[in-house]
Amino acid sequence: MKKTILLSLLALVLTIALPQPPAARSAPQSSPTAVAAPLLPPTETVSPLPSPSPLPLPSLSPAAPPSMPPLPDTIRLLAGEETLELPLEDYLCGVVAAEMPASFPEEALKAQAVAARTFTLSSASAYKHGEAAVCADPGCCQAWLSEESLRARWGDDYEARARKIRTAVEETAGQILCYGDEPVFAAFHSSSAGATEDCGEVWNPRPYLISVSSPETAEDVPNYVSTVSCWPTDFRDTLLSLHPEADFSGPANGWIGEIRRDASGRVAEAALGGVSFEGTELRRLFSLRSTAFDLRLEDGLFVFTVTGFGHGVGMSQYGAKVMAEQGAAYSEILAHYYPGTELVLLT
Repeated sequence: MKKTILLSLLALVLTIALPQPPAARSAPQSSPTAVAAPLLPPTETVSPLPSPSPLPLPSLSPAAPPSMPPLPDTIRLLAGEETLELPLEDYLCGVVAAEMPASFPEEALKAQAVAARTFTLSSASAYKHGEAAVCADPGCCQAWLSEESLRARWGDDYEARARKIRTAVEETAGQILCYGDEPVFAAFHSSSAGATEDCGEVWNPRPYLISVSSPETAEDVPNYVSTVSCWPTDFRDTLLSLHPEADFSGPANGWIGEIRRDASGRVAEAALGGVSFEGTELRRLFSLRSTAFDLRLEDGLFVFTVTGFGHGVGMSQYGAKVMAEQGAAYSEILAHYYPGTELVLLT
């Protein structure tokens, strides 16, 4: 009996003293598969451009918000009196080729491609052309040129230029600008006089279309400064056609009153003949290239000295060219001219 007890105690001691085999462990859970973020062109150092406030770069979302409509495969285009149905990316090649010189840097062309794609998507939801989503009139939607027109315009350079344009469209495929889960009104124009225009001075205000600096100068832009001259009688009669209550009975040197400019330096209002004319009205009446103008009576003529070309809202195309030449990627260009927007990839 004592021997049995001693053996039992010895077994117990050995059980406690010897190391136990490891307990079975559940297999470790594999970490979630990382989804590669879409690649953006490398960002290079750019000389800082003055602007009202720091502008963040847009992020490229891997997918559109649930509320975002998908990009259509085709687009219906009103070209003159004919309605065409084109693959979307082919249409965009015709827009970029018509709106921006193919000689511009690749990053500027990419910025134009994204702006054109975004403008197309936002315009298509307006249903202002019946069965067609957009038209080829740049005064209404965007300019567009067919392959036939481009071959006639570019001649022997067609293949190289068309390939450069298509590369810009393909390398930004599916990308649009959004603000608050909606495609933005991606307005653009040719050139600005040091700063773009606040959208509220031309159309309804939009938080992403505010006045920002634009780097182009007379060295970058052909016909950056232009003039329009007219005799006093023509000047008077043109203004009376819009505001017959204006008074031009006195000497011509007294017809020009106070000229008020907005934050971008463009003419907001001008008192002429005792009546207030909006800068946009004067631009239309006298076919001025922009509302960034000076008006003087010189040597018996009324002379408008105009800087830049276009309404001034959104991206300046020549400003985009200069930024690209300074090393800016297309995402930086878009972030500068459309502050607060997000670069979204639609699939």
